Amino acid sequence: MKSTIVLLGPPGSGKGTQGEKLSDEFGYVRLSTGDMLREAVRNGTELGKKAKSYMDAGGLVPNDIIIGLMKEKIAACNGKVLLDGFPRTVEQADALAEQLDVDLALNLDVADEELISRLTNRRSCPDCNAVYHLVTKKPKKDGVCDKCGAQLYQRDDDKEATVKNRLEVYRKNTMPLIDYYQKKGTLVTIMGVGSIDEIYEKVRKAVQRISMRGGPPPRPLPLCQTSRSIPSTRCWPYPNLYLSPLFRVIQ
Repeated sequence: MKSTIVLLGPPGSGKGTQGEKLSDEFGYVRLSTGDMLREAVRNGTELGKKAKSYMDAGGLVPNDIIIGLMKEKIAACNGKVLLDGFPRTVEQADALAEQLDVDLALNLDVADEELISRLTNRRSCPDCNAVYHLVTKKPKKDGVCDKCGAQLYQRDDDKEATVKNRLEVYRKNTMPLIDYYQKKGTLVTIMGVGSIDEIYEKVRKAVQRISMRGGPPPRPLPLCQTSRSIPSTRCWPYPNLYLSPLFRVIQ
């Protein structure tokens, strides 16, 4: 029986980093649309050629391309699957639901100012896909990948104008997925701020505390104060874990 987690969150929220840690600890097969598309672009495949113009502009690659790619990859997996960057639209979520059930939709929430800083200071390795940050995760040697020695570069979609466009595209196309998975009872949102390990501890608890077969535990949850002057709602009794982007646990 397959167990499936979907990672949601805007560009730069840390989906890839947290996904890798989850995969290492819990044995999930991580499928990243971003990694797959960038590899296709580097290799000059037909998929890569079709996707490149959309990626360079910070837009979403058309649904038919992404859905076809992911359905093939998911079908080849047995056991635990971690989806990073898919689905990105409600249409993609509906297509995914035809193939398997999502047990947990894990949303990483980060302020725009922090996202812009993270992305514009990010540098990537063209050979092994390693990612660095000029402030928080510098390579040992400037401009050189620690893992394979390749020259690091700034992706076109990590430049400021493109980053801002990516965030606008995210709000328009991907934010509706928050409501989509909340209605299905599988959404948990985590504040993606702090150190990588601090964020991962929240992610880890969310994965451990949720029944992968039945979604969130059915036990009653305490009321909490909201962050946007909206009437109180039910929320997770764990620090920084909450069920809606509008409602946050007050520590």
